Amino acid sequence: MTELVTRPAPPRAPLLRRAAPALLGYAAIRVLGLAVLAGWSAARGKSAYTLLTARWDSLWYARVAASGYGYEVRLPNGDVHSDLAFFPLLPWLERLGHAVAPLSYADAGFVVALLASLAAAGGIFAVAEWLYGARAGVCAVLLWAVLPVGIVQSMAYSESLFTALAAWSLYAVLTGRWVTAGLLAALAGLTRPVGMAVVAAVWVAAPAPYVTGRIPARVTSWVTSFGGNRSADDARGAREDVRAPSLSPAPGADTSARRRLLGMALAPLGAAGYVLWVGLRTGDGPLGYLRVQAGWRNGFDGGYAFARFVAGMFTSFPSVLAGAALAVGVVLLIRLHLAGVRQRQPLSVLVYTGVVLALALCASSYFGSKPRLLMPAFPVLFPLARALAAARPGRAAAVVAVAATAAAAYGAFWLNGSGPP
Repeated sequence: MTELVTRPAPPRAPLLRRAAPALLGYAAIRVLGLAVLAGWSAARGKSAYTLLTARWDSLWYARVAASGYGYEVRLPNGDVHSDLAFFPLLPWLERLGHAVAPLSYADAGFVVALLASLAAAGGIFAVAEWLYGARAGVCAVLLWAVLPVGIVQSMAYSESLFTALAAWSLYAVLTGRWVTAGLLAALAGLTRPVGMAVVAAVWVAAPAPYVTGRIPARVTSWVTSFGGNRSADDARGAREDVRAPSLSPAPGADTSARRRLLGMALAPLGAAGYVLWVGLRTGDGPLGYLRVQAGWRNGFDGGYAFARFVAGMFTSFPSVLAGAALAVGVVLLIRLHLAGVRQRQPLSVLVYTGVVLALALCASSYFGSKPRLLMPAFPVLFPLARALAAARPGRAAAVVAVAATAAAAYGAFWLNGSGPP
């Protein structure tokens, strides 16, 4: 009899090489969007670069980078818009870019946004590939690029920076690198208030093996199916099937309880540190940041104000069309999130997505900002990415091309009009 020889599996290519198709496709879509914006803006006698770097929030970030905190605007109705509402990581990076290169603060913000958007695309690919395979990873990145408000990914805003930190933190969670996950979560917490979603993801995943060992078997099987890390064997190679992730660590994972606890301890430091600093600066204590947001008429009301806003759009034409689109969009987001639950996405991913959706949809003001505030909820695209990956390549390419063209046109129209407040 001939002996059976077990051959070792060929080594996987480095992550950057595996992500190259996704990054190239993402860059091509962003170039298309910027080119259409430049042509549209020129036809209207406007500067596309000014639209990307010197309007709305980008002005506030650049002012903080140049002069520090302390600027506020008092409106006739008594509202106070304070720059303390803006978290500091992006202004810090803008200041760094201004210091090390001949860039204005606005220029530095634009560069940060471009680099962060590529880092976000890489992180989205890494998470989706780990869960569903390389083809789904590429499709997830392309779908994120062709979002109707995808032009924001190239603006001097903090959405791309936050999404990059959140995606790579989730990838660190999935691969069991707890200190890295905690550090990235802390940086995400210095970027936007929704950084608490990344903190929640770290907190639910890190203790999962210890929790499942102390609860009944029926509950253990449910938690195991939703949380923890895939084994290296499950992660090897592209695949389109979905299996419940195991709790076995990936190669290089931080497996000790001490590292898990350290990651959990690091995760909230960014957001908590800034919120407490604002409380000290304003003299309002731990609630100081909430009062700063109240000056912008931002709050959390469970979605009541947003529901009233949408309902009010059904009272006239053509606003009824926009109202119907908003209602359909909210239903679609919820259905996609529930699809992730049915597909047994890891608990960390589900919790992160749920918190981002809740904070974006249930805020009480700036309804026009909601599309861009939802941009970091990229895991809702995974069910669509799996379906696109299963389609014929030609059909999938056609879908992406049409969506990219529509997104480029809409982004140029939107930014030359009301744009993102």
